[in-house]
Amino acid sequence: MTRKQGRNTKQRIVSAAWKLFYEQGYDNTTVEEIVFESGTSKGSFYHYFEGKDALLGSLSMLFDEKYEELQKSIDPSMDSVDKLLYMNHELFEMIDTSVSVELLARLLSSQLVTHGEKHLLDRKRVYFRMLSQIVREGQKKGEIRKDFTANQVVNDYAMFERALLYDWCLSDGEYSLLQRSDRMMEIFVKGYRTEKEKRD
Repeated sequence: MTRKQGRNTKQRIVSAAWKLFYEQGYDNTTVEEIVFESGTSKGSFYHYFEGKDALLGSLSMLFDEKYEELQKSIDPSMDSVDKLLYMNHELFEMIDTSVSVELLARLLSSQLVTHGEKHLLDRKRVYFRMLSQIVREGQKKGEIRKDFTANQVVNDYAMFERALLYDWCLSDGEYSLLQRSDRMMEIFVKGYRTEKEKRD
């Protein structure tokens, strides 16, 4: 099996698992159902995951799949700050409509007690690569302030997104994640615009 085929198999398992978790709940979903839904085999499942619990750390893969889609659809003529807002809006809309609060809370809590690899902080993720590219381009074009490094802006943006997700989980999803994030991210990200961009 090539590396690409392996990645596709793993992604199919992850996508199928989170679809079933959302539709019928984590506890009511079996490994057999995930294997059937993904069109793979039990051998493939256990090659990538020790069991169902190991899938909790894979939500970041689903997010990155969404970012790969966005990479193709994002309007290159948008300014960099608007690109950041667009990315946040599209991802949080996906979470609002296809990831339950319970599942997201499980993922976030598992990351708090993980002593090894923390998937959400993995700098090799598509998420971080896209953010870095957008911020660096924005600084080069004079759209994003240069008194912060690109890494600082990326880290702050990612931290703010995680804060919004944690609060939504703590509030047990009592408000629309998308509406709250649209309002709050605009206020937050505007702080990185250059004075010239603010005037324009």
